[in-house]
Amino acid sequence: MQRSITASDVARYLGMSQSTVSRVFTPGASVSEETKKKVLEAARELGYRPNAAARSLITKKSNMIGIVMGDIKNPFYPEVLSKFSKELGRRGYQVLFVNAENDQLSGDDVNQFLEYNVEGVVVTDALLTSSVANYFNDNHIPIVLFNRYIEDPLFRAVACDNVDGGYQVGKYLIEKGHQHFAFISGTHNTSTSLDREKGFRNALVENGYNLITDSGEYTYEEAYQAALRLFNSKNPPDAIFCANDIMALGAIDAAKEIGVRIPEDVSIVGFDDISMGAWSAYSLTTWKQPVDEMIKATIEILLSDIKKSESESLSVNRSIKGHLVERNSVAQR
Repeated sequence: MQRSITASDVARYLGMSQSTVSRVFTPGASVSEETKKKVLEAARELGYRPNAAARSLITKKSNMIGIVMGDIKNPFYPEVLSKFSKELGRRGYQVLFVNAENDQLSGDDVNQFLEYNVEGVVVTDALLTSSVANYFNDNHIPIVLFNRYIEDPLFRAVACDNVDGGYQVGKYLIEKGHQHFAFISGTHNTSTSLDREKGFRNALVENGYNLITDSGEYTYEEAYQAALRLFNSKNPPDAIFCANDIMALGAIDAAKEIGVRIPEDVSIVGFDDISMGAWSAYSLTTWKQPVDEMIKATIEILLSDIKKSESESLSVNRSIKGHLVERNSVAQR
């Protein structure tokens, strides 16, 4: 059986030190472009592939980031995972993905991160108990929350400015002449849903309008049922704002099922701007989250914490404004 080619073999082939070869395959290490080119060409010729696990034992760095997600059925989050993987890969990091069972990070998940010696963790929509958070903190693994926040000084967070998004949607629907408003909320007590409702309600109250609410639990199925309840109520809304796009699609399909016309009878607005929202069957007007900016900010904060560098520009919670994407699910009254 042929033995594996090592960094020492590449070094001997090129007549240079093994440490120089190793630096070429170490993200962030200082090495000239000429040397890098020579080493990569020789590695291809000899069939050398660096052993990441072995390198991590030497450098005490795994160059691995954990990402935790709960609701992978929502198309928004797989897209976010893909973007995180690409951006982290560009910076020399690999991703260890964990799908949190029951949307809550468990002790087993934490142990998996410790076993792989992850350098930091991004948590999206999964719940984080204080005991799990303290476990990460005790093991000096920094955490950044993405698309949500917790009022706790232990955590840094990056999110869309959800209050502003909800407020702007409210103003937009009022300007379009709507008078009877409903909000289909996400999971109870999540910052994203609460803030989107808060902004929406503020815009309505400022202009003398009331708001009725129902819960969609951030799912298509629950929002479908919530929309049916709203349409069958004594005073059905002429405008519905949903806390995310997948719920807005459920509301649209519920309307179609019972013959409620969109946007002639009711206007529907979502939040996220998932690709399905642009399909001709939906043509959903929505509030677009600045996902690329949010991901870059999250990574910058996490890597800053990993490197223990001080930066006054990186606040505990960062809020980034989104913008409206107009399609055909809203009418002028």
